[in-house]
Amino acid sequence: MKLGKRLKQIESMVGTGYDYIWDCCCDHGLLGAALLERQAASQIHFVDIVPDLMHELKNKLAYFYPENSEPTSSTQWQVHCMDVSALPLQDHEAKHLVIIAGIGGDLMTELVAAIYQKNPAVDIDFLLCPVHHQFTLRQRLIELDFNLKTEYLLEENHRFYEILLVSTAKDSNHPYTPIAAVGNLIWKSETQEQSKIAAAYLKKTLEHYKRTQRNHKTDMQYIVDAYNAITL
Repeated sequence: MKLGKRLKQIESMVGTGYDYIWDCCCDHGLLGAALLERQAASQIHFVDIVPDLMHELKNKLAYFYPENSEPTSSTQWQVHCMDVSALPLQDHEAKHLVIIAGIGGDLMTELVAAIYQKNPAVDIDFLLCPVHHQFTLRQRLIELDFNLKTEYLLEENHRFYEILLVSTAKDSNHPYTPIAAVGNLIWKSETQEQSKIAAAYLKKTLEHYKRTQRNHKTDMQYIVDAYNAITL
């Protein structure tokens, strides 16, 4: 099945050099299947907590990629019905990419923190695409001292998505790039279309926080000020 705009962008941000890729909250496994198709890592792991969904996905993968279930395959796949926070990364001394998309930023923040705290010595990249609460997620990533590799902003079906590729590793061969609480690269447009998306997203985000502050009597002025300081 053809990937939508969001999943296609996430897939394009998966580089080389990974031993294990974990497609978490994978739903029907479209993203992981695309990565399996191009042999993006030695092993592609599909992870979700819904038993029926994972049973159906396992049967589909066994039908379409039977050879990849064999130990001799260059790229193997495995299906895990489990809580994402319990990923068995400590079982593998390797380079991991953990992809989490399609859930809220609050839950994503909890999952990323739990994975990192259980595997502090493991080399992990996280490719994250929350559906909301991006500011909350970014703040936690900053607290964890993660390194920004890249980030991207897109619009699909009248919704905006931030995609962040971050790392737990401190690579001495490359400069450390801190994560900005309101984003940095997502506001730097190279095309007119991307410039329009950034402007519309900034307007919508500011309106959201101003409305939330007004309706819930919650002090969010520091967030409003941070977004107001952005120059396009």
